[in-house]
Amino acid sequence: MLAALGAVVGAGVNLAIDRLAWHPRRRSPWGPRPEGAAARRWFDRVPIAGWLGMRRESSTHGALFWLRPMLLEVCCAVGLPLLYWWEIVHAALLPPVLPAPAVPMVLVILHQQYIAHVLLLMLMLTASMIDVDEKIIPDTITVPGTLAGLLLATLWPHSLPPAWVIPAEVSLDGGFWQLFVDAGGEWPILHAAAPNDWPAWLDGRPHGWSLAIALACWWAWSLALLPRRLHTRHGYCRAWALLLARLRRQAETYATLIGGLIGSVLILLVWLADGGGSGLLPVRAWQGLLTALSGLAAGGGIIWTVRIVGTATLRREAMGFGDVTLMAMIGTFVGWQSCLVIFFLAPVAGLIVGVIQLALSRGPEIPYGPFLCLATIVTLVAWSPIWDWGWPIFSMGWTLAAILAACMALMALMLGLWMTLRDALGI
Repeated sequence: MLAALGAVVGAGVNLAIDRLAWHPRRRSPWGPRPEGAAARRWFDRVPIAGWLGMRRESSTHGALFWLRPMLLEVCCAVGLPLLYWWEIVHAALLPPVLPAPAVPMVLVILHQQYIAHVLLLMLMLTASMIDVDEKIIPDTITVPGTLAGLLLATLWPHSLPPAWVIPAEVSLDGGFWQLFVDAGGEWPILHAAAPNDWPAWLDGRPHGWSLAIALACWWAWSLALLPRRLHTRHGYCRAWALLLARLRRQAETYATLIGGLIGSVLILLVWLADGGGSGLLPVRAWQGLLTALSGLAAGGGIIWTVRIVGTATLRREAMGFGDVTLMAMIGTFVGWQSCLVIFFLAPVAGLIVGVIQLALSRGPEIPYGPFLCLATIVTLVAWSPIWDWGWPIFSMGWTLAAILAACMALMALMLGLWMTLRDALGI
């Protein structure tokens, strides 16, 4: 059943790739057919097998155009059952010392995580394929995906990755799960303070600092979506004046501000409900929402910083803003701790592909979004050993932020030295 569902989901992803691209195409049998092409048949809409019949449109779309979408649907049909086996049956996201879950509450939590991860994977797959084709990641994918991540973290706080830190003195016999449930213990989600305890000042009403942090993260993302480009040829004062004039004339500015105000009201309501004992939301709704917002700010902020530093040093755009919004979306699903892991894993794949591309003389530009998505998949699948290795690092708090800032400074220094060497050698 999951394989059949995966094939259907893959067909939906193929349709989204064609319709949400900057230059929409008409390759999917579920979309409108190209002008002059023969009418589509019902069999064309059968996932995977239907692409064999779609080969008749090769003269319109190019030879072997049908191969990638067919393989994508195959991957989804195989991937959904495999992910279910890994996360639910094998419980591989939990520490290996824990027995396989048999308690209904635990199975519900694992299914919530699985659904969230499937949604994230489909969003990333769509964004990656468009990035490969057009070197762009549309906001029509990342913005709804970010909102979906925030909503899931609020309604299903347990859909966030697990953050088990098991003391050595805890006895892990076969009755651990029942002991855990009977004791009324909390499931350790990857909240904003993990692996440290959740501090009281981050709770909802009446703790104002937590609301201020949440609204700051939300508005940083909302305002970042506004179209902005400074043309400093005639000075910064004139550049800012022209930018503000353009923003005042664009309807998108007012739509973004209205969306920001609506989001602020909803954040305020969740904050009030957390302190008022409301039964309309889960007990840890505010904790989940604040965690997703911190992941949004951290994920987008890290890539945005790299973009600014790289562009200033290399004197050209080092990374597209679509990568910023993509990483912000990922952060709402996996938290800021996972974003740090993804940030350091993605360049490994990017470096390998970049060297191969340079060796083949296919140009200096490569889309970075697929590598962020690949690093996210690795982080999700190997979460248990990654967390077991990384939680002592994440517990460092603000010291970790200082280390990350030092890494950014080191990156700027290395890029500057590279540019100096390149100019000296005339490369």
